[in-house]
Amino acid sequence: MEHPNFHPAVRSFIRFAGHPFKFSLYLLWKLPIAWLSGVRLKQLDEGQCITMVPFKWLSQNPFRSTYFACLSMAAEMSTGLLAMMYVRAAAPKRVSMLVTGMEASFVKKAVGRTWFTCQDGAAIQAAIARTAETGEPETITANSIGKSLDGTVIASFAITWSFKGKV
Repeated sequence: MEHPNFHPAVRSFIRFAGHPFKFSLYLLWKLPIAWLSGVRLKQLDEGQCITMVPFKWLSQNPFRSTYFACLSMAAEMSTGLLAMMYVRAAAPKRVSMLVTGMEASFVKKAVGRTWFTCQDGAAIQAAIARTAETGEPETITANSIGKSLDGTVIASFAITWSFKGKV
């Protein structure tokens, strides 16, 4: 549910990302490998993002499970969409964003759809706001947990984002 006090750019980004056709075209254009492997956005709001990667021919490895790179793409997207949303809201200040680190723990073999949830929207928003206000670089490590349909943890990721003011 959208909060009425959030920046119009945040609400606009949520509407855009929630449009299946427009967002699918965006993924095909900007992240074609994620699109081909089936990584999809399932939910986005001010505080969290949920993405999904299926187990299918294009996302599998030789061991009959989801390839770790596809799991990584879904995890990164769950953190990155939150960051993109708040970078847009920083306008007219320009803020760049870049992944500078990643740690992963693979707990269980992924043999079906895996949903990745990042609930660090508020922390991401605060880091971007500080960068926009001060111009100083900020880093934040956002966590994304991947679970199967029955709630079993498949993998956990810690994605480190760097935000920097652009002139």
